[in-house]
Amino acid sequence: PEPNPFLGWRGIRVSLDRPGMFKEQLRAILRASAHGKLAVMFPLVSGLGEVRRAKDFLHECMAELASEGIPYDAELETGVMIEVPSAAVIADLIAPEVDFFSIGTNDLIQYTVAVDRVNHHVADLYRPTHPAVVRLIKRTVDAARDAGIWTGVCGEMAGDIRLTPLLRGLGVEELSVGPHQVPSVRRAIRALSHSECQAMAEEALKMPFSPVIMDATVAMARKHYPELM
Repeated sequence: PEPNPFLGWRGIRVSLDRPGMFKEQLRAILRASAHGKLAVMFPLVSGLGEVRRAKDFLHECMAELASEGIPYDAELETGVMIEVPSAAVIADLIAPEVDFFSIGTNDLIQYTVAVDRVNHHVADLYRPTHPAVVRLIKRTVDAARDAGIWTGVCGEMAGDIRLTPLLRGLGVEELSVGPHQVPSVRRAIRALSHSECQAMAEEALKMPFSPVIMDATVAMARKHYPELM
């Protein structure tokens, strides 16, 4: 029990505090990587130090498996979840350390606007098109591109076809969605014009209010795939 578990002992913090458990998990991922394409992603990273410590454990496990003659994929991709605002702000420092970013929008929104989305008193303030959230996504994508790595989005934003034009315009390269959402999201992406999305996103980055940004992305969605809306 914690007074405020959302700001407490979660994600990579638990892993780094329990190295025995963490190494067991990393060894399992590495062993499985010999049998198919896998990647490892560290969650709830808030700073560069956590990334480097986590990678140290990963490299330690690689060395152990190599000495034991156990096969693994030495080219295993390593990424981080960008869901804490501090990680988005220093995305340019983190990007050279990893192979990809995955923006966890549910938590990123929650932490950025200080809203627990299950609290009915403030749930209406939980807005995926809040200008600060949009700018943090753009900042993350740009930092990744400058470092030569790719950026994906997971969370509810990824599967919301109203927001697909905005995410595409911001430069997001991968959307992680539930199986039932794949057909509609794929259809939406194919229907969109990248240049139009990019121009709309550039305007959205200047907009001061969440509803205005939402209206802009919804208008483009209705224009290109009205049958899905």
